[in-house]
Amino acid sequence: MILEILWLVAGLLLLIKGADWLVENSSAFARKKKISELAIGLTIVAFGTSAPELVVNVVAAYQGHEDIVFGNVIGSNNFNLLFILGVAGLISPLLVQQTTVWKEIPISILAAVILYFLVNDFFVDQESTLGRWDALILILFFLIFLFYVYKQLKSGTPTAEGGVTSSSNLKIFGFIILGLAGLIIGGRLVVDSAMEIAANLGVSEKIIGLTIVAAGTSLPELATSVIAAFKKSNDIAVGNIVGSNIFNIFFILGISSMVKPIAYNVVFNVDLYLLFGGTALLFLFMFLGGKRRLERWEAGILLLIYISYTTFLVLKEV
Repeated sequence: MILEILWLVAGLLLLIKGADWLVENSSAFARKKKISELAIGLTIVAFGTSAPELVVNVVAAYQGHEDIVFGNVIGSNNFNLLFILGVAGLISPLLVQQTTVWKEIPISILAAVILYFLVNDFFVDQESTLGRWDALILILFFLIFLFYVYKQLKSGTPTAEGGVTSSSNLKIFGFIILGLAGLIIGGRLVVDSAMEIAANLGVSEKIIGLTIVAAGTSLPELATSVIAAFKKSNDIAVGNIVGSNIFNIFFILGISSMVKPIAYNVVFNVDLYLLFGGTALLFLFMFLGGKRRLERWEAGILLLIYISYTTFLVLKEV
């Protein structure tokens, strides 16, 4: 148990340092190339911080751990939305761009709705499964999302010139790659050690997927968004979360079910309802006061919802 705890600490340190390098150098690249931080958050940062979910899910799908696959993605999305935005918003109120309010947040709701209909097989009379045809649909939507982000890269508002870095592109990309590597390796260390600790305590695979694995693979998003909040990089803090949630459903579940069709346990519908409600609540918060900003009290509500629901899951398991 002591060894697992040491690996857990090492993983956390890698996540924090990796997130720092990723945010700092992604912002530097955005300033240098006059690309909006939101576009960077939706692409490089979102994809990089979702890498642990991808690694865990592909392995879990290949090995037939269906509850880990769905628990990881759905649990990670709820963790991202409720816990991470809650923590980041408590650190500093998050100003949200108009395109995020009217486009990216609705796209993340659409992703959850599409997943709900696919896994519950409303259109075909068969056992609830995310099959390869479903995978193609998810990947198609992912490609459409990438095209949308590409348009954002071309038409987005450039990042302010203040504090333009003199570092070379090679150095910037070198630290971005190091940051991503730190996130991936750190996330893997955290998940593996946490899984062993949880398994020794006799916790079910569903609960492990929704809590330990989901939170573990979302630690890169947590580290990135918290550090971005401290640095006042609001677009990276918010774009990272919204982009990661879209990536998780369209890309990661698409790739996972392409590797092997995944049987769906309908008990996860409750967690999908939480994801619908949480995302809709975030959308509503954007209009309170007419400021397109997540205030501290609103962030506190998101965090309280996550803590309450997770406590309920654990108590129900016990």
